[in-house]
Amino acid sequence: MPAAKPALQEEPCAPDMVAAHTNATTHLAGPHLVKPTTARPELHSVSTPAQTRRTGSFQPRVPVITGEVSYRGTVAVDGTICGQLGAAASTLTIKQRPRNGGSEPELDGELSFKDLLRINGHVAGKVSSDKGTLIVDQSAKVEAEIDVGVCVVSGTVVGDIVGRERVEVTPGATVIGDIATRALSIKPGAVFQGDCRMLKD
Repeated sequence: MPAAKPALQEEPCAPDMVAAHTNATTHLAGPHLVKPTTARPELHSVSTPAQTRRTGSFQPRVPVITGEVSYRGTVAVDGTICGQLGAAASTLTIKQRPRNGGSEPELDGELSFKDLLRINGHVAGKVSSDKGTLIVDQSAKVEAEIDVGVCVVSGTVVGDIVGRERVEVTPGATVIGDIATRALSIKPGAVFQGDCRMLKD
């Protein structure tokens, strides 16, 4: 008795159909079924500490002061300086690296300005202006004698303040020193330790 033939037989496929079937199976199976290839050890790229520092560990912080001022003193720079320094007009921009702490002032000298000066860092010495407005930011600390037209304190001031027009001490601010002005405003939440003297017209 002859052997029975199977009802279903595998039909021969063309080589291009086999390749298409293999590619479709690979895409549907997902990456976890693909056998990973082992790379040679010498082809791995290893980043050195110098390359790591060069790629972007430098993040400049907020400038110490913002405004057009005349400064006489010393500046300790740990960052980059760009601009022009000449006999007539000089403009310098300093980008400091972030500091981990420390109580030394970033600017120690005499600051004089005309219109508006905002202090964002730690400044010591003397700040003066005939009619200008001084703004001490919340994160700022000023250890200086201040003689300006208008003084708005939101941070910490250690020293005497002379505001020829007015002095404003906002909530959360600290003033340790004497204040002499024509108009004084101290908001609730501010700290003031010193004497106050009202100036006459």
